[in-house]
Amino acid sequence: MTDTSLRDINRKDRAKKSPIEYEKRPLEERTHDFEEILLGYSSETAMAEAERCLQCPEPQACILNCPAGNDVPEALWLTSQGDFVGAAKVFAASSPLPEVCGRVCPNLCQEGCVLSRQYGSVSIGKLEAFVSDVARREGALKIEVPQEKTGKHVAVVGSGPAGITVTEDLIKNGHQVTIYEAWPEAGGVLVYGIPNFKLSKEVVALKINDLKEAGVKFITNTRIGEDVTVDELLAKYDAVFLGTGAGIEATMDIPGEKLEGVFKSTDYLIRANVPHEKLPPDRRHIPDIGTRVAVIGGGDSAVDCARTSIRLGAKEVTIVYRRTEAEMPGNKTERQICIDEGVNIEYLQAPVEYIGDENGRLTSMKVIKMELGEPDSSGRRRPVPIEGSEFIMDVDTVVLAVGYWPDPFLGKKTENLATHKWGLIVANEEVGATTHAGVFAAGDNVHGPDLVITAIASAHKAAGSIEAFLRGEEVELATPPPPRKKRR
Repeated sequence: MTDTSLRDINRKDRAKKSPIEYEKRPLEERTHDFEEILLGYSSETAMAEAERCLQCPEPQACILNCPAGNDVPEALWLTSQGDFVGAAKVFAASSPLPEVCGRVCPNLCQEGCVLSRQYGSVSIGKLEAFVSDVARREGALKIEVPQEKTGKHVAVVGSGPAGITVTEDLIKNGHQVTIYEAWPEAGGVLVYGIPNFKLSKEVVALKINDLKEAGVKFITNTRIGEDVTVDELLAKYDAVFLGTGAGIEATMDIPGEKLEGVFKSTDYLIRANVPHEKLPPDRRHIPDIGTRVAVIGGGDSAVDCARTSIRLGAKEVTIVYRRTEAEMPGNKTERQICIDEGVNIEYLQAPVEYIGDENGRLTSMKVIKMELGEPDSSGRRRPVPIEGSEFIMDVDTVVLAVGYWPDPFLGKKTENLATHKWGLIVANEEVGATTHAGVFAAGDNVHGPDLVITAIASAHKAAGSIEAFLRGEEVELATPPPPRKKRR
């Protein structure tokens, strides 16, 4: 730890320094391929941007805003001093995926930065990506595990952020871990949900390789609950962790959703972004999208699908959202990048019907205009259709990006594993315990679709409880929800 008194020097001068923008690939270049758009910082610009951090006295808002409690001031101080590997290790102490979070996190820590209102927050996320890439090249992010093992073996279901976090925590304590993944390739949502232009598949592959080198075994193409049950896992392993995420896409249940040319977001993204050898055989072709694409929804997935459509050659790409920009749940920075790349956004509109030709191919959709009414349960004002405002929008392809839920199949096939709200696993998020003894869960399959860093934070807690359980300590089970009242 560096003498903190050095960090207090010229705080006012540092506050007035202008933000140093990280570099992105030119617009005319990046919209024609699926490579990462981020060029990031050089050593000099990274140090200069990190020097803007005021090293605020405790409690620091950036740390409080990070679900995983990243020690951002320490990492930025080390970055400003040119100790990039040391900075990366600080980020990695609270997150096993610093190179991922630096690329895809909406930077909650930056929202807390005291510089944000007047001078512009420090670009914490992109600095995290920069120092992590440096540390990766120098081999400093390898996982160190003890040679002496405990003899305990845990099954981790799902190889996304939550599964990776629990796995790394457990193997560092000398336990063995086997990861089960339903997709052909390990990585979960990091491979099959986030497009390449935001997160290179190679970044994820390097992390998976670290886990393999540390002794983790991966079993892919295996859906737990179908190919193997949770109880069968419990008969073989000392504990089971469920980190299956929220990968079932919601639909709007309106006429025409089965027409050719209407896609769900995950299916659309993986066909375009994932190498064919990493896909099931029935998904190994790129969609024929025509020239006019409409993406329904307002979150990050909608933005990802729209930007993917530009790269697939669409001439007109429109995001159709039923509320206004003020209610949009996605990342504002990513949304602006999307607009810069040529995507149009239509607010206060929603489709009510998809229309096809005699061959069952989509040709247009009927759209109704909306107005905002009273707030709903989410706190956002409810969109209300305006009677008689329908109009026809010509489209060749529609992509539905209207939300995700966990797969309810797992709960239905596992006795004593309580679920609620369309498949969310009932678990105490402070300890990760489910209603089934020996079974733990954390991440999107517990709290619904959220951020990578949120899944990591809750998975750390679950790993701590699994550790206690393996030592023979009592871990209190979650309380099942009350039975739902039958409608009369």
